[in-house]
Amino acid sequence: DCSGKSLLHVPSSLPSNITGLDLSFNSLVIPHHGTLLMPLPSLRSLNLSSNALLALSPAVFSNLEALRLLDLSSCSIAYLHRDAFKGLGNLHTLLLRNNNLQELEVPSLLPLKALFHLDLQHNALVSLDALNLQLMEAIPQVRLGGNPWVCDCAAHPLQQWLKRRQAVQVTCASPLGLQGQEVAALDFQDLGCQMKRRFPRGVSTVQQITVTHSNTTTPPTGKGGRSWPYLVGFLVAAIGISILIALAAKCKLFHKNFASYRHRPLPETSSIGGSPMEDGSGWDRSSSGPGDSESHRMPGDADLQAEDDDGFIEDNYIQPNEQMQEEEERELHLSI
Repeated sequence: DCSGKSLLHVPSSLPSNITGLDLSFNSLVIPHHGTLLMPLPSLRSLNLSSNALLALSPAVFSNLEALRLLDLSSCSIAYLHRDAFKGLGNLHTLLLRNNNLQELEVPSLLPLKALFHLDLQHNALVSLDALNLQLMEAIPQVRLGGNPWVCDCAAHPLQQWLKRRQAVQVTCASPLGLQGQEVAALDFQDLGCQMKRRFPRGVSTVQQITVTHSNTTTPPTGKGGRSWPYLVGFLVAAIGISILIALAAKCKLFHKNFASYRHRPLPETSSIGGSPMEDGSGWDRSSSGPGDSESHRMPGDADLQAEDDDGFIEDNYIQPNEQMQEEEERELHLSI
């Protein structure tokens, strides 16, 4: 028992067959190179707690092959070198509580093949990624309470890991809405993560990222989204051309119908339909004479044929009145 003796270095007069050594509450200086202790093949327990150990040099415990328990609590350790625990293949318990570890280099724990209990309580850990948590699956007992865990979406792997291991007393330090709540009891939405969609294997990674962020951002417009103005323009042009063609056809038909109705009006008194005796054009029975008969002669067949040949009224449509013809012949004979 060498606890609280203000030692700067480990005593060199230690028996080689000791199994337990307590060097807590001293001011030990860890060498930058070499080992901390002389070879002690029988040492099973080493307590170095409450020493101002700012950093552990590589392979500092490499000559303690039989060591089963190593206590490094309250040593202000902020960083663990990758080879800090090299040679401790039989270590069962590692106590690192009450230090200043902000990040945990889990590969530094890989040489500890027989590690069963790891105490990381009351450090400065805020998160652990999925890779480090996967490497710690081989350690049956891990204590993570008392760290200022940030319970955001990055803490989701930690939440799942703690839930599988049924760990308790691991609480959130931030944000304020989740402060004091157990990390394992939170769900996916409490951590502020957006729900991801499942995609078939044929979907590319770029498409997966685009759809995953579609809940918070507007999806980018692809080529299909920009094609609708061209379609609308094509439809408007087609409809306009159709209307112009219809109007042109209507105008041509209108001119044709208008030209067919441009006829000359018929005379009010027809030589066939009416008698010249009735129109009072100078024909008088009492004043008839040889001179008058010459000036007021009856129209002949040639005149009637010329009047009838107007292009609009055919002889088949107007039948002459036989009675009127007889009266005209009688008057002609009387005039003669």
